[in-house]
Amino acid sequence: MRRLPGEAELDARHGEVIAGLHDHHLHLRALVAAGRSVMVGPPLVRDPAGFAVALSAAAAARPPGEWVRAVGYHESVAGDLDRKVLDGVVADRPVRVQHRSGALWVCNSAGLGALGADAVTAPGIERDDHGQPTGRLWRMDAWLAGRLGASGSDDAGAEGLAALSATAAAAGVTGWTDATPGRSDGEARTLADAVANGLVSQRLHLMVAPTTSVGVVEDLEGVAGVTAGPVKFLLDDTDLPALDDLAGWIGRAHGTARAVAVHCVTRVQLVLTIAALEVAGTVPGDRIEHGAVIPAEVLPRLAGWGLTVVTQPNFVDERGDQYLAEVSPADLPDLWRGRSLVDAGVGVAAGTDAPFGSPDPWLAVRAAVRRRTSSGKSLGAAEAVDPHVALQWWGGSASVPGRSRRIEPGAPADLVVLGAPLLAALEGDGPVPVQATVIAGEIVPPH
Repeated sequence: MRRLPGEAELDARHGEVIAGLHDHHLHLRALVAAGRSVMVGPPLVRDPAGFAVALSAAAAARPPGEWVRAVGYHESVAGDLDRKVLDGVVADRPVRVQHRSGALWVCNSAGLGALGADAVTAPGIERDDHGQPTGRLWRMDAWLAGRLGASGSDDAGAEGLAALSATAAAAGVTGWTDATPGRSDGEARTLADAVANGLVSQRLHLMVAPTTSVGVVEDLEGVAGVTAGPVKFLLDDTDLPALDDLAGWIGRAHGTARAVAVHCVTRVQLVLTIAALEVAGTVPGDRIEHGAVIPAEVLPRLAGWGLTVVTQPNFVDERGDQYLAEVSPADLPDLWRGRSLVDAGVGVAAGTDAPFGSPDPWLAVRAAVRRRTSSGKSLGAAEAVDPHVALQWWGGSASVPGRSRRIEPGAPADLVVLGAPLLAALEGDGPVPVQATVIAGEIVPPH
């Protein structure tokens, strides 16, 4: 093949050229904010003493009165948190700690005071028998964002998004699907503007909320490199909708020509979703997000309906030791399936769920192949897949995530040039050598 006038030439030096990696499930604003937060969960923090040291050090490093934002907490570290526990560690400034599931924030007394939580009536603000807030805030992200404003440091600022984009491009990531539930119209426009202004190099696929207007969707899709995705539905075991309600929501989304993406991390959430889809019907593009627990008996139905399961194999590595300690042995074969989904003909794609998982896609690829926990124990060895199969889960387009793109004339020029053949690049645990990342035919410059 000859180089045409004006075209750049890249010497691949015998490396392998693959389709660009698309992270099919992550949360960009939260990932940027996590970079300004202190990690207080495994594997960095594993016991109460380590938790106290990490939180106290973060408080000491900040100016008086500034919020301390901590992430990644799991109850295996220091049990269930509330305002009293946090007051015992840091009492002189507002603190909020996020559980690694993303469902819960816990504030100390100073934080609750700064938020004015005592005077607010909302079902997500947990209260004790005396009616006082315990400090535990369930699924209150949107409320928190409104209360915190600029002082909370949760904004996905230009500098943070640009740095995140550069880091992702260096790892071969050419596209993102932001799966944040309940994202406001303003937040969606901020992310789209970052692409339009060149701060973000990746293609951006934004899931939408059930309340997102047609006008906002049209605005998003008017930005080159930005597309609007399926309607996201978030399920919690403690507050599950009635079957008819969920089926109605899905039906209304389908009625606006949009597919749905349903958050399913437990067996009961998946069973309810399947029942609702049985009532509402399915359309191309419908997705199961996570699919952390999938009973074998539902695999034929998932395949028959053409659903795509967007999985996070990185959790086998990152959380596997806790799964082995806490999950019933009877449920372990159903956990984070891989090979059985492929063998059943179910469409599979992968995302990192960052910041709730590592944003490194190569950690997830290796985990899908090795099926080992961070301590080296085997977890679901029968679900291991070939490296090229694991890579295909990152090679689908944003709108058709379960079918890997081909490198051929006419296809989007989103490519990664590795510094070695794939199998050699995946050996060991070090960084995968990426020589160059190409998005829409342009080499992303190194930073």
